[in-house]
Amino acid sequence: MLELTRLHLDECDWDAMDRRDDRVIFQTREWLSFIAATQGAEPVVCAVLDAGQVRGYFTGCVIRRYGVRILGSPFPGWTTQYMGFNLDEDVSRRDAVQALLGFASRTLRVPYVELRDRHVLAEDAAALGLRHECFTTFEVDLSPTDDELFARMKGTARTSIRKAQKEGVVIEEASDRSFADEYYAQLLDVFAKQSLRPTYGVDRVRTLIAHVHPTGRLLLLRARNPDGDCIATAIFPAMNSTAYFWGGASWRSHQRLQPNEAMFWYAMRYWRERGVTALDMGGGGDYKRKFGVVDLAVPHLAHSRFAGLASMRAAAQYLHTSKRLRKLRTQVVGRFGAATRRGAGR
Repeated sequence: MLELTRLHLDECDWDAMDRRDDRVIFQTREWLSFIAATQGAEPVVCAVLDAGQVRGYFTGCVIRRYGVRILGSPFPGWTTQYMGFNLDEDVSRRDAVQALLGFASRTLRVPYVELRDRHVLAEDAAALGLRHECFTTFEVDLSPTDDELFARMKGTARTSIRKAQKEGVVIEEASDRSFADEYYAQLLDVFAKQSLRPTYGVDRVRTLIAHVHPTGRLLLLRARNPDGDCIATAIFPAMNSTAYFWGGASWRSHQRLQPNEAMFWYAMRYWRERGVTALDMGGGGDYKRKFGVVDLAVPHLAHSRFAGLASMRAAAQYLHTSKRLRKLRTQVVGRFGAATRRGAGR
């Protein structure tokens, strides 16, 4: 029977843990520091024991939301795709999840848990009676050669990459402090197209770079036009076998130069040269399909000791979304009304 025991962060052998095959960058000490700094979170690292022998690890963070202590691994809003377990191959993830729920309740005194682990299956959640929703992500296999990777893309992607090259777009790796501000200014422009604002501030980007970039596991890309102006930016963290698309933005006035497609193409080859075999592009955005992706469904699990907590969580998320939609609707209606009044006065 599996059990969890909490480890002090200074006692962890982080190098050994990070070498495990199923380890992802979102479980590293640097990423936990990023979450702690931006979310006011308390990192939780546990050894998974079987008859007293270490068979793996669990990574998550405790936060307080809606007046309730929550264990997230990860939690929505952290700009963190996966966490969960690192386990020996013969250890059951289902049993590990069951052990986690008991540990969260008895030891952490946490009544609500959310978990997204790339290797936990929907069948595991169903067997444990856990509420779950499937998160669909898009993944690119980076193992083929350049020619094979390029051929697997849809024609629209290949055309965009060629156009960027023809137009003189240059992709460069960034490391300067101004990158976060450039990225966020372009992100504001992207969201402004839909009369919205990003879900996080520029400090989130600065903190991510400060904590993770020194490890060499965070690729910051900048696209410049022939005049040398920065017209697009993108962020790609990676570790072990997988790279991830964390975020990207560009000035709408320069999107005709196709800098975004050029940055993706650069990132794919950059990480493959460093032993990475897959690019996880995240969920949403059908535009990602043109890069030759496969769909992967990863269950997002939730468990509450009290039935009302799950409803409160869903209601809070709904209200947050509705607020953004109401703001958009008000702006659209206001603009329509103004246009109508102008037309009536002609």
